[in-house]
Amino acid sequence: MLAADPGASIASIAAEAGVDRRTVYRRFANREDLLAAIYEARLTAIEDAIEDARLREAPVAVALHRYVENIIAVNRTWPVDLGRMLAEDSVHTRRDAAMQEVDTFLARATDEGLLRRGLPDGWASALLPQLMHLVTRQLPELSPGQAADIVVDTLLNGLGPS
Repeated sequence: MLAADPGASIASIAAEAGVDRRTVYRRFANREDLLAAIYEARLTAIEDAIEDARLREAPVAVALHRYVENIIAVNRTWPVDLGRMLAEDSVHTRRDAAMQEVDTFLARATDEGLLRRGLPDGWASALLPQLMHLVTRQLPELSPGQAADIVVDTLLNGLGPS
């Protein structure tokens, strides 16, 4: 609900969840506490997705697909406004650590020949999240695995003829 309307009130969130507003306030003192819990849950899901992909030890093609599939599932489960999320210092620090892990993996993928050398610094790191965001929003009918197939194929092969 907050993804669709970042200004949604606690009362409307409670109504959507099928609980009384007081129930939400028993768990969260205010709107900021609720948002912090959502951001925490999303960050934990991202960290779990990275760990599950085994970016350091799995074969790079396998790890790439698992990472993309996992992050698409996270994006669909926790579709929060990243701009607001990243405004929190503690969130920013944890997300930076997670993205460093992905950047290290993408360097490994380049070193092992899965990604082309000679691209501008950070290009793959910037492009991959955009592709995942796009497929999450534009192709919601696809399973995370099917969506990951499209993202990985686009990342590795572009849009030219096969």
